[in-house]
Amino acid sequence: MRLSRNELIAKLRLGEDNLLGCKEVRFCGASMRGPSPSDLADELAAFANSRTGGTLLLGIDDKTRDVLGIPVDRLDLVEALVRQAVEDSINPPLAPVIERLTLPGSLGVDHAILRVDIISSLFMHQSPSGYLHRVGSSKRTITPDYLAQLLQQRSQNRLIRFDELPVVSAQCEDLDTVLLERFQPQLSPDANWQSKTGLVVEAEDGSLYPSVAGVLLASLNPQQFLRGAYIQAVAYAGTEVAPQGEDVMYQRDAADLTGPLDQQITAACRFVARNSRTGAAKTLEGGRIDRPQFDALAVFEAITNAVAHRDYSIPGRKVRLRLFDDRLEIFSPGMLPNTMTPESLPLRQACRNELVASLLARCPVEPSAGVSHRRYIMDRRGEGVPLIISRTLELSGQLPQYRLIDNNELMLMIPSAL
Repeated sequence: MRLSRNELIAKLRLGEDNLLGCKEVRFCGASMRGPSPSDLADELAAFANSRTGGTLLLGIDDKTRDVLGIPVDRLDLVEALVRQAVEDSINPPLAPVIERLTLPGSLGVDHAILRVDIISSLFMHQSPSGYLHRVGSSKRTITPDYLAQLLQQRSQNRLIRFDELPVVSAQCEDLDTVLLERFQPQLSPDANWQSKTGLVVEAEDGSLYPSVAGVLLASLNPQQFLRGAYIQAVAYAGTEVAPQGEDVMYQRDAADLTGPLDQQITAACRFVARNSRTGAAKTLEGGRIDRPQFDALAVFEAITNAVAHRDYSIPGRKVRLRLFDDRLEIFSPGMLPNTMTPESLPLRQACRNELVASLLARCPVEPSAGVSHRRYIMDRRGEGVPLIISRTLELSGQLPQYRLIDNNELMLMIPSAL
């Protein structure tokens, strides 16, 4: 169970152990001398690789356990260092809970410190010194045999999907009542329906927290708890990202599309629609009909797939949507699940986020998304990729292209019909 402030003070008197670590923060002028990002990464990865997780207190003397504190005007700098360590020096990255609080020093005066909580991970994390774990108050290198055993155990544990895990930085009160109600069963309502639907889950300490899926679909601002859980959309003038000259406006439109996932999907469809061109085509009867640049249903399916099936366990990585004069590109974080390849996407089905997909299947399609035949966002029949291919080919005469970039990001390119 997460320790309260008073419990933390009492535990600090006893010293470091498997669950608690301390680090003094040292400065030289305006810069920070220690700990280094590598040292921090080793400490935090060791907690994540241990069975219990743990808490690192920054601003505490490692040896005397005296609360030295961090100057309030330097807290941002220290927090940035922590984020740099967990994102750049640990593979796969960690998503810690970072809290600012005060603790009393030896003279009874409160000092500001940073508390960094790390839960036990489903993955094994490599830091600059290798694979480490916490043994009492120290870090130890994990032996090759034990590492192989842990990797096997955690691979089996990952049968629990990431979208079903608790988000310990959020509280159940962070879920919006109106957003929750759309998932409430109409027949035989149960007082525990939020737990039964997976929106709220029990952590190892017995406390209830919103699940990853619950935060993504039932909180007003998922990005507050899952950085990168949004769509970055940019419409470019021309066919390249780089500006053509200093006086040329190379971005016609740009927006970060936030909110619950279903609202992000609708907003992304609107973004594409308002930044796309419309041409005209002659009919056999001699009339003229509008010819869109992109098929609306193909765009809807492509955005829905990117949002529903991306890897949310990678901190800070967002879905990217790039609109050019000759194509639409959508980038979805994460490698393909279950041995799938870009070539097998039209033929096979695999779902990384089963709970997210099941909740999206209960979210109605907004009229402004531009698709009229679909009642709910996901149909669960696995027709998305075949629809993207067939509708794009019918409109533009060209096939869309899937490409895996560096084995950790899937790109879909839809060619323009104009």
